[in-house]
Amino acid sequence: MSSKPAHLLIEQFGTVRRITINNKRKKNAINLTTYGDLADQLNAADRDDGVHVVVLTGAGDFYSSGNDIRALMANPEQSVEQKMKRSNDHLSRMVRAFYSFGKLLIGVINGPAIGISATTAMLCDVLYMEERAYFYTPFTALGLCAEGCSSYTFPRLMGRSKAAEMLLLNHRMTAPEALRFNVVAELYKQEEFETKLWPRILRYGELPIGSIRASKQLMARFERDDLEEANKREVEALSKRWHTDEAMNAIINFMSRKSKM
Repeated sequence: MSSKPAHLLIEQFGTVRRITINNKRKKNAINLTTYGDLADQLNAADRDDGVHVVVLTGAGDFYSSGNDIRALMANPEQSVEQKMKRSNDHLSRMVRAFYSFGKLLIGVINGPAIGISATTAMLCDVLYMEERAYFYTPFTALGLCAEGCSSYTFPRLMGRSKAAEMLLLNHRMTAPEALRFNVVAELYKQEEFETKLWPRILRYGELPIGSIRASKQLMARFERDDLEEANKREVEALSKRWHTDEAMNAIINFMSRKSKM
């Protein structure tokens, strides 16, 4: 495991470990290296007896703008097939690290969460959200498909119709809407994260970890196989989508629009 991940800031506060996605120049976009680093950090924290709670958040005013597509497509020495296989292997491993995590996993959504960052956030045990933030999963706009176990978690969390609106129709879910649909536990103002939310999270670190593990195992006992199956099928479907003209054209158009901004 890398001792100092390039785009992750790791901090320890007693038994609480905070992992901050820290790539502000790209609105905390996640590249393949960060996929691997995030999986490594979650797996290491799960094994560390000194960690009871892991908190995921983003630096600045974005949680994460999602997959760094430009970085993924940039390597000219690899074929599309090689790029996609590497990407899907990293994606599958990172997503598994989320739903395999045995301790308390809290997401603090401090700003917009887009694509893979939105779908993996839904795998956290508890989500707190900044009141102006939003979730956005524009998979069909990019010619792609559901990822991060969202084909399973979204309908389960928010119901079939709203999940379809998110995954098929590129709906942007605001923070008040996320609270109304029980996707997040509570909303906060940006200035309240340090003064109100963080002291609360530190108190969670004092809870008996054995009790948390036992209750979490009971809550998740029926869904682990479903999450594993969703992860596998989504990665397979994504691999097929990447080879379609539909997806390639949508991604080229997306990158062209980004370059003009």
